[in-house]
Amino acid sequence: MQLKGMTWSHERGLNPLLAASEAFRKLEPDVEIQWDARSLADFELYPLELLAETYDLIMIDHPHIGTAVDKELLLPLNDLMEASFLQDQELHSTGQSYASYTYEGKQWALPVDAAAQVSAYRQDLLDKAGLEPARSWEDVLTLARTLPKGQQIGLPLVPVHAYSTFFTLCAQLSNRAYWSEGLDLPLEVGIQALELMESWMPYVLQESLYQDPIQMLDRMGSSEEIAYIPLIYGYSNYARAGFRPFVTSFGNIPSDRSNPCGSMIGGVGLAISSQCQYAELAAKFAVMVASADFQRTSFFQHGGQPGHRMAWLDPEVNRLSGDFFKNTLDTLTHGSMRPRYPGYIDFQEQAGHLIRNRLMNALPDRSKVIQDLNEMQRQSRGNDARVRGEMR
Repeated sequence: MQLKGMTWSHERGLNPLLAASEAFRKLEPDVEIQWDARSLADFELYPLELLAETYDLIMIDHPHIGTAVDKELLLPLNDLMEASFLQDQELHSTGQSYASYTYEGKQWALPVDAAAQVSAYRQDLLDKAGLEPARSWEDVLTLARTLPKGQQIGLPLVPVHAYSTFFTLCAQLSNRAYWSEGLDLPLEVGIQALELMESWMPYVLQESLYQDPIQMLDRMGSSEEIAYIPLIYGYSNYARAGFRPFVTSFGNIPSDRSNPCGSMIGGVGLAISSQCQYAELAAKFAVMVASADFQRTSFFQHGGQPGHRMAWLDPEVNRLSGDFFKNTLDTLTHGSMRPRYPGYIDFQEQAGHLIRNRLMNALPDRSKVIQDLNEMQRQSRGNDARVRGEMR
């Protein structure tokens, strides 16, 4: 029998699942798992209902959960897995990774991959310039102004990631995620976040406006143009020797608070389509992939970025990744969660375009941007006033 799975087309997204499928074949010789992959942009925006019709196993971004539950696209894992296993997953969650797939009292995916916006830098370039990674937002501007000629900071600014950076800054500045609570973002918080982003723009590599995190990290690891990125989704692959010509280091995000709080979490959950005909086998595979032993060995060794906290603390995992996990764990631990209500994905994309337009063209007025964002967020919720379990 065959199961079909969908992930995204990066070494981190595909290779560990191919290895997992081979390992599972040894446990279940009659089961073949075939994986397809899509681009990062498709992963973030592609309608989940189209995937659920075709695939049994789906690597899912947690903001899609509300729509998935509303349209009955996924199977609740509570009916397919031991309660003790799910409790262990929750206990060993990296930050809110597990909670991000909990919705309306049920678990809809396992957090096999954990991520958040962190900072990235080329240690070799900073050493040559006599600089250190920024610890505060003021440090970011000082560093950007001090870099030698030919080197700049980067900031992924395709719409979804312009939005991500804005969301992170707002969550840290206010110490809460207003939109995730179904509330308007205070005007002063949004304006302050925009002002911070605008202050970096004269020093940001121009191509940043058209790049997502993968494109930017590929560039950072292949040339000497980008020395520092204050906010970018972390990819541990780039911290491993030999993955790209130059090693990229990662650390916690800058913060003006006592900890690196507010980072908008990402990561990927492994879910099972409601159309899956072999749900018990799919669940058995998911349990294997999410287990601590598999996460800190085969999953990581084949390019994956584990979600299980024991893997993040594993000395060998950290040794092979330049301490990527140890050096960014505080950011993940204190991260913030996006809204997950049905219809949210459209808001995220539209908001990103509005924020990006402000950064590129200084239009419209900052206050108007925040007012428009709040109005867009309210409209995207429609009459759904339940904020249905989003913060649980």
